Amino acid sequence: MADWSECVDVAVEIARRAGQMVSCAVQQEKRVSSKSTPTDLVTEADHQVEELIISTLREKYPTHRFIGEESSAAGVKCELTDSPTWIIDPIDGTCNFVHSFPMVAVSIGFAVRKELEFGVIYHCFDGTLYTARKGHGAFCNGVRLQVSKEKDVSKALILTEIGAKRDSATLDIFLGNMKKILSAPTHGVRIIGSSTLSLCQVASGAAEAYYQYGLHCWDIAAAAVIIREAGGCVMDTTGGPLDLMSRRVVAAGTREVAEYVVKQLQPINYGRDDL
Repeated sequence: MADWSECVDVAVEIARRAGQMVSCAVQQEKRVSSKSTPTDLVTEADHQVEELIISTLREKYPTHRFIGEESSAAGVKCELTDSPTWIIDPIDGTCNFVHSFPMVAVSIGFAVRKELEFGVIYHCFDGTLYTARKGHGAFCNGVRLQVSKEKDVSKALILTEIGAKRDSATLDIFLGNMKKILSAPTHGVRIIGSSTLSLCQVASGAAEAYYQYGLHCWDIAAAAVIIREAGGCVMDTTGGPLDLMSRRVVAAGTREVAEYVVKQLQPINYGRDDL
């Protein structure tokens, strides 16, 4: 088994540099445009941070492959192969970034032979660093993470995100799913505007579960390793194994809560990242 510890160290260093770049950019005037929908925002900083990350990594690892949010939006094919692949979200929570809402992160995941090996997530506003490597545990600022072991959904706090589609039919399904979750009953549902940081809340035990339709592989890759290494489970919204390219996920501290959430969900079709 390969030892990717050097790559983890490199990812941590780059995530910190990128995060500091984001925290500086949030104070400056932002040039904002949209991608797939008017609510799917992108800024110059997204492109600049992704270029910093990929160019630095490519110089050090010229044979590795890269999947980045902004390069994929620009038309680069989003394809996961057996080659060592870095999966990058330069600014997760771009809408938050635009509004200076303090839930923004840099996310760097790494896969080999289509299996996730490690993940690094850096909170750009407060400097919190989440890391995990397969078989070596998950950590927040060096302190080991442990998911909530709550099995009773009536005692659970559950997180989600809305997704970029805002047509009436999609919103009806989204709100219907939330109504079912709230009617369990649960302690509550929260939306913070960053998929990666929401998933980190599950890894840290602050929330019991997370579900979403419409996120991307770069939103899931790093966080999936962190949750699994913290003792949690990450799966498809059908209850099957996680499909990184499917644009949907359920994650939880316990399988009991995850399976309950799965049973409540009506699917929303966002297509796939690799098509």
